[in-house]
Amino acid sequence: MLRVLGVLAALMLWVGSACAASEPPLGPHKARLLLTRAGFSPSDADVSTYSALTHAGAVDQLLAGVRTSAATPAPVWIEERFVPPRELRAMTDDARRAEIQKQVRMGLDLRGWWLREMVNSPSPLTERMTLFWHNHFVSAQPKVRYTQLMYRQNVLLRQHALGRFDQLLHEVAKDPAMLIYLDAASSRRGAPNENFAREVMELFTLGAGHYREDDIRQAARAFTGWSIDLDSGQYTFRRLQHDGGEKTVLGQTGNLDGDAVLDVLLAQPATAEFIVRKLWREFVSPQPDEGRVRSIATAFRNGWNIAVPVRALLLQPEVVARDIDNALVKSPAELVVGFLRQSGGELTRPVAAAVSIAGMGQNLFSPPNVRGWPGGEAWINTQTLLARKAFLERGLSDRTVAETSIDEPMATSMKDDDTPRRRLQMLEQSTSVRIDTEAWLKRAGMAPERVAIPASRSKLEQMLLVVPPTAATGEGVLGLDALRATLLDPAYQLK
Repeated sequence: MLRVLGVLAALMLWVGSACAASEPPLGPHKARLLLTRAGFSPSDADVSTYSALTHAGAVDQLLAGVRTSAATPAPVWIEERFVPPRELRAMTDDARRAEIQKQVRMGLDLRGWWLREMVNSPSPLTERMTLFWHNHFVSAQPKVRYTQLMYRQNVLLRQHALGRFDQLLHEVAKDPAMLIYLDAASSRRGAPNENFAREVMELFTLGAGHYREDDIRQAARAFTGWSIDLDSGQYTFRRLQHDGGEKTVLGQTGNLDGDAVLDVLLAQPATAEFIVRKLWREFVSPQPDEGRVRSIATAFRNGWNIAVPVRALLLQPEVVARDIDNALVKSPAELVVGFLRQSGGELTRPVAAAVSIAGMGQNLFSPPNVRGWPGGEAWINTQTLLARKAFLERGLSDRTVAETSIDEPMATSMKDDDTPRRRLQMLEQSTSVRIDTEAWLKRAGMAPERVAIPASRSKLEQMLLVVPPTAATGEGVLGLDALRATLLDPAYQLK
């Protein structure tokens, strides 16, 4: 019997290998679709590399290249002393204003730093997942205020971007930026703040409808004492402020602390399904397939490895199908970063580009509320569509970048309220990228000032769009005009 089983096992391995070997390579078109979904619109070099791989092989290669730290050098100010709130309150008006102005400059610099990382990262999937978690575990600088804390949180999200969700959840729950944003740092025995307890259930794990108000109240007691060292800005546990009494959360009773409550939430099947459903909308299609979601979530719960559902989702057939019904809308960051990676362009003014992205509705490090950016079709309205098209138009402009860059940190006084506003408007409306349109068009067999033949126009559309254009470019159009028309076609807003 053992010999028979051994033969059968060998045959099954041979059949599996033969099936894998018989799977055709993706080819350029499907490779471009996959890479656009798994990262940002890809370069021709990346398309060429991945087009020779099978679908599974390409996904595995993407996952093998995942990083846990940024390739871009950190901002120089990350180790600067953390100014505690009591010191800030004790400052003179001028000194306090100077410190606030400094945080504004650092905040702009932080946005530019992350944008550089998105554009230059050897692992676009890492940055897409960091961006995903940034919009899942939401914190926003206007409330947190301390830019160093927002940077530390970004580092944390990248470190665990495709690691273990259970570890990420526990660490985010103690992240100082999160503790400030959801008012947990001051929650204490006898006066528990329910904000974090509510959001960790509704937005971070279970989703609405899977808990009761009493679960929130009891969980809030468990999180009391989780606080911040005001001198270092690091997490600290204040034992005397913790409610150590008996609590009941989702049917589990005991002297639960915050970590125990998080484990109770992780034990609920709804948590894995909630995360997978959200990842589906990020990578696959606007409407999740509930049967497939449950199957993937079951595998996800077995170890909480985030790479497991990401791999399963990127292998869904919708990801490499040119289907308008399954198309997703690019976020502003995806639009800008994809434009640069796809064109081989240079990000000349990172801060200005980040301000342009904010003008399109996605102010990095400052989501609109605790629910984050809603995404999808909500990215597009009259104002944001005009901002998107204006950015692309500026990118194709042949205006040179001035030697004196207004991408410098804001050095003017904050006393005149119009000054920073004017500066931001100038940043948003400035040219922040440099594109070699001649080199870009050459890859499609076109030249800027020569009439584009139909075959070249078709190749250009295949290079830039994941779905057919809404309006075909006309006969006799010049190469640069064909490029402009393709980029400004509504189809370019999709992934």
